[in-house]
Amino acid sequence: MFLTTFRCSISTAAALLFATTAFAADPPRQKPGDWTVKDFRFHTGEVLPELKLHYVTIGEPTGEPVLVLHGSNGSSQTMLGPTFAGELFGPGQPLDAAKYFLIVPDAVGAGGSSKPSNGLRMAFPKFTYEDQVRAQYRLLTEHLGVKHLKLIIGQSMGGMHAWMWGEMYPDFMDVMVPMGSQPVAMSGRNWVLRRMLIDAIKADPAWNNGNYTEEPPTFKYVATFFSLATAGGTQSFFRRAPTRALADKLVEQRLAQKFTADANDYIYAYDAARDYDPSPGLETIKARVLAINAADDERNPVELGILAREIKRLRNGTYYEIPASPETNGHGTPVDAKWWKHLLPELLSDAKPGQ
Repeated sequence: MFLTTFRCSISTAAALLFATTAFAADPPRQKPGDWTVKDFRFHTGEVLPELKLHYVTIGEPTGEPVLVLHGSNGSSQTMLGPTFAGELFGPGQPLDAAKYFLIVPDAVGAGGSSKPSNGLRMAFPKFTYEDQVRAQYRLLTEHLGVKHLKLIIGQSMGGMHAWMWGEMYPDFMDVMVPMGSQPVAMSGRNWVLRRMLIDAIKADPAWNNGNYTEEPPTFKYVATFFSLATAGGTQSFFRRAPTRALADKLVEQRLAQKFTADANDYIYAYDAARDYDPSPGLETIKARVLAINAADDERNPVELGILAREIKRLRNGTYYEIPASPETNGHGTPVDAKWWKHLLPELLSDAKPGQ
């Protein structure tokens, strides 16, 4: 059993990064696509006559398939920015699109895939992570013709999806890299703040049971509060806002940003985690696992020791903890691949089916 818990200093990580590359490359060309599933049945028994799944691919189908999964209220584009795709998908980088076939779907309820704001609003089927993972599996197997994945990598919700993939389809992948997540039941502050976010939206009379013509006025404020409370990093926040005046300026800047999200989509996205709990089946995971969390992750606090404990139950698991610093970003840190990308080449080269 390959089991190690990594902790490295910022200077070590920086040295490894510099040795690899001095500049992040621009990611290769993206190829968007859509596929419609007829009569998709959700775990509740609800059936959607047409479920649209949007996705982006990079590289050729002849490459080794890699599935990349985004977080709540994100989309495929979240994982295609310079700090992630720009560090990983370019020539000579760990997930070089010349070698790998990169598949980046929009989860059910997000991006260009079917979601409540398309028209059904709160009548949209009450999906959970299980439904989202099953939809991803069908996209890969029935539409893209993928029979086996070299790697599944995901952040936050995408990390939780990765844990579920490992249990629902244990023979389908060689390697899993769940990031910004834990393989235990949704609980603690993570669930409490999700509940508060959802309940605050619903408490606004303008929400009107989801039948609003304009976004409820409080939605922007509670969504911004949730984001500031559960991501950003303690040291990073203090670096940017060491005085009350600068803290006020930071809040004003955030509230001044264009906000185009939909309240019902937010409710569905954060409620979808309600029954998430892969802990009973961790021993069934066959893939080689590199679990990555940040030491300053607000939603998955490392002081609880949960991931360091649970990783020991895997037959082939490694836990890597990104040290906190003024440059890390709390829960969102793993999306900046510079902190951990040096681990991928050995991980992928050593992994074989069934490990």
